[in-house]
Amino acid sequence: MNNPDPSSLIQFENVSKKYGSFYALRDVSFEIKEGEIVGFLGPNGAGKTTAMRILSGFFPPTSGHVFIRGVDMFKHPHEAKQAIGYLPETVSLYPDMKVIEYLRFVAKLKGVPAYELQGHIRSRMSFCGLQDSGHRLIGRLSKGYRQRVGLAQALVADPPVLVLDEPTTGLDPSQIKEIRELIRALGQNRAVILSTHILPEVSMLCDRVIMINQGQILASGTVPELASCLKDREAIHIRILDNQDRNLALKLLGSIPEVEALKAEEEVSGETFISFETSPELDLRPRIMKLFVEQGISLAEIQRQQLTLEDIFLGLLKTGKLGGRFS
Repeated sequence: MNNPDPSSLIQFENVSKKYGSFYALRDVSFEIKEGEIVGFLGPNGAGKTTAMRILSGFFPPTSGHVFIRGVDMFKHPHEAKQAIGYLPETVSLYPDMKVIEYLRFVAKLKGVPAYELQGHIRSRMSFCGLQDSGHRLIGRLSKGYRQRVGLAQALVADPPVLVLDEPTTGLDPSQIKEIRELIRALGQNRAVILSTHILPEVSMLCDRVIMINQGQILASGTVPELASCLKDREAIHIRILDNQDRNLALKLLGSIPEVEALKAEEEVSGETFISFETSPELDLRPRIMKLFVEQGISLAEIQRQQLTLEDIFLGLLKTGKLGGRFS
């Protein structure tokens, strides 16, 4: 076992979790420093929630160590947990309690001194946009506001570490935007780990990404660093004005051997968006334009673009690269 790094607020060290012969996590290691928002990304069943529960002290690993501010989570659980605010995927709230009553209850459980209680709770409510909801019953709040209450309880006692498991699940677009803005503000002076399967969310919020699949780290780093794993790939995006040309365009593109991962996006105002991946050494645009003109396809735009985080993730899954680490 290595000595804990005092500069890291979160250290996950060679953590495995086994159920019988099945490994939910296998030898997972990462660390997060103050001021970092790190996305923990993977498909459903990849091991994200298992990792979040171990990190929050909900249950122990089969092997490995977790350090919070240098404190071993399972040797000194009370001290380590005092530094963590945890927002689970499904927030368990008391529907018959008023918002301010619930937050006061949580604050007392977390040991906030009585003389700080009122001001402490009011500041958390204000930060989370709950200042006008204090005397409303939790059971009568919208899902978005219940999520805000969940975030406010995670912030009680001002923890330096935040563990957020799928924080925007089930919210409408305006609520998602508001919660993302709160998370961005929270990450300025804390270590935040954000577990999600929503790839655009990671791109918008996170300084760094950890990709997990089948209980193992697939790759980690910034989005540009992860893109470097796939130097031999680039994305081509095509816009067609008449969606009646869609099937023919897909047939023509599918006949080109160098075209990979061909897909048609949603149709908007009669337009169709098509994308595929290919080698950056090949510029297929002249060839495609010639084909489309010959077949009378209403091509409006064709451009080369950097791979999105979704492209990168799916590409890494396809190539099976594991353990890509960047500093």
